[in-house]
Amino acid sequence: MTAHEYRPDRLHPPRSLRRLPGFTLFSPIQSDRVYPVNKSGESGHEWQATGSSTNWCEPLPNGNLWMNDAVPVPAPAPIGAGVLPEYDWDGKVVWEHEIGMQNHDGRRLPNGGAVCAAFEEYSDELGNSIPGGIPGNEVAGKVFGEITREWRKSALIDKYPFHSNAVRRNYGHCDALDVLPDGHYLLLMKVLSLLLIVERSSGNVIWEFQNDDLGSQHDVQLTPQGTVLVFGNGLDATDLFHSSVWEIDPKSNEVVWKYKAKQNVMNFFSPHISVCQRLPSCNTLIAEGAKGCIFETTPDCEVVWGYVSPYWGEHPIFGPMNWMFRARRDASDSPEIQNRV
Repeated sequence: MTAHEYRPDRLHPPRSLRRLPGFTLFSPIQSDRVYPVNKSGESGHEWQATGSSTNWCEPLPNGNLWMNDAVPVPAPAPIGAGVLPEYDWDGKVVWEHEIGMQNHDGRRLPNGGAVCAAFEEYSDELGNSIPGGIPGNEVAGKVFGEITREWRKSALIDKYPFHSNAVRRNYGHCDALDVLPDGHYLLLMKVLSLLLIVERSSGNVIWEFQNDDLGSQHDVQLTPQGTVLVFGNGLDATDLFHSSVWEIDPKSNEVVWKYKAKQNVMNFFSPHISVCQRLPSCNTLIAEGAKGCIFETTPDCEVVWGYVSPYWGEHPIFGPMNWMFRARRDASDSPEIQNRV
């Protein structure tokens, strides 16, 4: 099917041509603040994190805020370590857990616990055995991988080498995870352009989808229709670099829907970070993270709302930027927002 073809007989409820009312929550990178903004881009509330910077955040069904706060990086870790706090509406920490080399994503669980991805240092033998990637850019000669709960990604090495353009400092790079209704884990391996479902009890991979045209993708979730939605950054695509959002039927591994820019495909391009969210209206919320831009599109790829973050921070390497790792929309009367803004 073409990128903009819409097949209402497959998987989707009726299309929506209107913006879904509610608040869009995001946290600017290199900032300690979180903002819910309305349709006019105004915020009537904010949280201040206890850490120095936040990457992602999401409201919980109890009305609290779940976040990833940055903490000092333990050398020679390839990315910032994290603390996982839960804040109430007034900004008080009501629960938290610190894990030495937590990476990007985590989920609060209904049983009161949490699950996250974290780095671990591979042995020299294991790290040197992984083929591919750009040689010589390991971290102090070391390769790191990730562990989710007690499932180790090193189980993938025999099947998936480093992409030829990937840095060798960390294998796979799990940038997103989702806990499915059956308790299994939906995982995203950025530098392998790989999606997985891992059985929680056994650690067995029970579904996988790999395509280099995803281009070091970010953010993945299961939609209410049972499909998998993922933001394809397009960094290593085989044609002109551009981003797209893919919807995949896991029963057939068919790509059943895509979003990409209708005019000048390169107008939509975020080479890193970024997010997508399927809304109850069947519209899709997309954050073009490297441009600080959030917008909402219909199933026919018509944009019905847009917002550009006015919050700028100073990156220690790249200077001023208004990046955002993720964003999320919730209705005003949802349990998460409770009509409080």
